[in-house]
Amino acid sequence: MNMKLTLKIWRQSKPDKKDAKGNFTPGGGKMETYALNEVSPDMSFLEMLDVLNEKLVKEDKEPVAFDHDCREGICGMCSMYINGQPHGPDRGITTCQLHMRSFKDGDTIYIEPWRAKAFPVIKDLMVDRSAFDRIIQAGGYVSVNTGVNVDANEIPIGKGIADKAFDAATCIGCGACVAACKNASAMLFVAAKVSQLALLPQGKPERKARVEKMVAQMDEEGFGACTNTGACSAECPKGISLEHIARMNREYFGAKLTSERV
Repeated sequence: MNMKLTLKIWRQSKPDKKDAKGNFTPGGGKMETYALNEVSPDMSFLEMLDVLNEKLVKEDKEPVAFDHDCREGICGMCSMYINGQPHGPDRGITTCQLHMRSFKDGDTIYIEPWRAKAFPVIKDLMVDRSAFDRIIQAGGYVSVNTGVNVDANEIPIGKGIADKAFDAATCIGCGACVAACKNASAMLFVAAKVSQLALLPQGKPERKARVEKMVAQMDEEGFGACTNTGACSAECPKGISLEHIARMNREYFGAKLTSERV
């Protein structure tokens, strides 16, 4: 049976901005209300928004801007608060994997973009998450010359270590950890990227410089500090463990004790 829903959606035409001194200026915006009938419970949340946008276009109104790409829980672009929760009420999924059967006929649904100084709103539900890209560019890679490519099985890695590295590598950089954190901290994201490489032999030659550079870039981007509330891991669609934050802290303090960087 199809549902009738009331959607309250954040609409913002002008982007948030930072000036040369890093001061943050919100672009304005407000919640607008839309009525949507005949919503199938089998629709994904983004398909529901597609239906809304088709309706708005037919009415000669501006469609709602939102990010999406794979719609398979891989790309991490479909980032939005749904009733105050990153990616919505279900656990272990992204917004594109959320289905309308998670809601009831007659429900009112509040839809907003991520709220963080380091994630300025571009338009409506779209946010600029390029701060994550700059953190990766600062050190989240392996540049050591490993020579000719060899078969992966030629480098023995214990299963326990491999499992932890794979757990970290599942991070899709959606930003739900930042959105869930009361301090808008990016510690879980950075920890996953640091931990993944620190655990593997290919990443060990640069492990000290990597963690120093990535943490410094994280701070420069304006993310908040971690106070270990665990909301980041609870809301992470991939269920990345807080264990990686502990590992990153150990990597960081160890690097600082022997650092040659000023």
